[in-house]
Amino acid sequence: MSTKNLLVELFVEELPPKSLKMLGVAFADGILNGLVKCQLKLREPGIQVFASPRRLGVLIPDVFALAPDRTETIKLMPVKVGLDAEGNATPALLKKLASLGADASAVAGLRREMDGKAESLYFDSVVTGATLTEGLQKALNEAIDRLPIAKVMTYPDPTGDGWATVNFVRPAHSLIALHGRKIIPVSVLGLTAGNTTKGHRFEAAIDTIVLEDADSYARQLETEGAVIASFEARRADIVRQLATAAGKEGLRPIEDDALLDEVTALVERPNVLLGTFESEFLAVPQECLILTMKANQKYFPLLDAQGKLTNKFLIVSNIRPEDASLVIGGNERVVRPRLADAKFFYDQDRKKPLDARVLGLSKVVYHNKLGTQGERVQRVQTIAREVARQLGGDALALQADQAALLAKADLLTDMVGEFPELQGIMGRYYAQHDGLSDEIAYAIEDHYKPRFAGDELPRNQVGICVALADKLETLAGLFGIGQIPTGDRDPFALRRHALGVIRMLIEKQLPLSLNALVDSAFAGFSAGLLSDAHTDVATFILERLGGMMREQGYTANEVDAVLSMRPAQICLVPRQLEAVRAFAALPESAALAAANKRVGNILKKVEGGVSGEVCAALLEEKAEQALYQALSEIAPKADAAFATGDYTASLQALAGLRSPVDAFFDSVMVNAEDEKLRANRLRLLDALHKSMNKVADLSRLAT
Repeated sequence: MSTKNLLVELFVEELPPKSLKMLGVAFADGILNGLVKCQLKLREPGIQVFASPRRLGVLIPDVFALAPDRTETIKLMPVKVGLDAEGNATPALLKKLASLGADASAVAGLRREMDGKAESLYFDSVVTGATLTEGLQKALNEAIDRLPIAKVMTYPDPTGDGWATVNFVRPAHSLIALHGRKIIPVSVLGLTAGNTTKGHRFEAAIDTIVLEDADSYARQLETEGAVIASFEARRADIVRQLATAAGKEGLRPIEDDALLDEVTALVERPNVLLGTFESEFLAVPQECLILTMKANQKYFPLLDAQGKLTNKFLIVSNIRPEDASLVIGGNERVVRPRLADAKFFYDQDRKKPLDARVLGLSKVVYHNKLGTQGERVQRVQTIAREVARQLGGDALALQADQAALLAKADLLTDMVGEFPELQGIMGRYYAQHDGLSDEIAYAIEDHYKPRFAGDELPRNQVGICVALADKLETLAGLFGIGQIPTGDRDPFALRRHALGVIRMLIEKQLPLSLNALVDSAFAGFSAGLLSDAHTDVATFILERLGGMMREQGYTANEVDAVLSMRPAQICLVPRQLEAVRAFAALPESAALAAANKRVGNILKKVEGGVSGEVCAALLEEKAEQALYQALSEIAPKADAAFATGDYTASLQALAGLRSPVDAFFDSVMVNAEDEKLRANRLRLLDALHKSMNKVADLSRLAT
């Protein structure tokens, strides 16, 4: 059966730029999936997605005009229910056949087949394949319904009498559905498909573009409509133009994929132009200038070889006039007041030192159940001092206390009020202006880090202390009032905070106890918090740690073996996991893991637990004597390696226990009738269990 390429385009008013890329992919995938479901298209790569400010489209190759007929088998009911003793159809069977559009004449053609222990009746029918019109109509409806639209608009139905309305992300004006050269008569959003579209608002060569066929779409739009329809092609063109324009100045544009995607969604025919601003604005911190140019004007600031901002920037225009000076001049006039505002905020903010702003935090509500930002700062100070004392003594504690006190002060500055993204960054600049040391200043900026996966960690010990304190205080407070993440819902980003704590503990190799950290985090709160929140926070952090370790390639059993012990120091977990992995590769590991599990189950059943030392004189059987002797020789070696942090050597030393352990369980009755013998054997197993489970719970490796 022959195929042709299929083009579908929905022409609309300007789409939301931050959603355009996602909308384009969703629209194309929705139509493709619908056609595949109807068997009008084989699932294979090669579709072309089109998404510009005023259109969503897709070109799908090799689409059938008619789907092949298919055989459909329907299980009806057991034979004993559908047929009576004489083999005639029962009323139940006739009713079922009628619901399928068949009558009593179909009974003779029913197929019998065993279904488990009973024989059932099956009805085979040939389903006529869907036409492209039918299949595309269904696919188009489903694609539109499932578009990830945050908020829809309501506007008059273009074919209605003025009373009917249509709901969509933006008003739609035309629809194209071309199978080769043939128009497929589908309808959606009050529009009927045709073969015409519009090009660029200002630069199209003709007003209405009549498409020759599906394959000519991209070419005709570019030559006749001055539009690059493909999002990816337009993005690549912008990247090329940015690099060329910046290279002529010996500079480089700032890298920002989100900005690049947004600008790509704003233009149909990109044209990169160079603009400049007065050098006096460079006295303002470059983060402020970069942010205002990117966020407000969608410009690409230019940096020199050292990464320092220059007074030049790139504009991505949607028009290509012969004389671009008016476009450049207009953009320069627009950006100047924005930069002047940033300079004004910066100058005004520096007139008041950071420490003079701290008192104002007591008037800013942090959370209605957790008090003000001022109260929060006091709690963070308490935690930061405690962490710092453990890491560097009183001197570090004094610095951490000062940094924690000032860390949130820039929230009350004009610059952060205008650009919340600069919190911390402006605190660092203002701290340096106030004459504070770089240790304090960078700690103020870095206490928010890591802000996302892969973000850098704080640069110094002071920053580490305050960052840990800030994240732990957040976890303790919000868990304490019951704001625990559930499923995909995590409005306060507590998972991110927990992962930040984990990364700092591991990557900075901080010898801090997790339980002690959590306890210190709750110390500044009132007793009104949930009583079990301490344990919940520690468990939450360990669960995030488990997920992180599994992502790094460790198996679920390996992670479970280590984390089930609720390790006190997170920084040691990677080494413990490496040791467990090495142990699991030993030929003795499976038998020892199984034996360890068996020992654990035996000890769990002992009422009151096991206490006391093994009495060598009560060891009667050769196997228990041999196990005691092997344990006496191997345990000290394993313990010594454990004490030095060589967990791999500690676990590998245990391999020598396999034979005596196997022999013990083969020939020794643990639950002997003699109470003294039984208690002594349980003490031997308890000693074995403790020696084997210092690095990890090896029973978790048993399959």
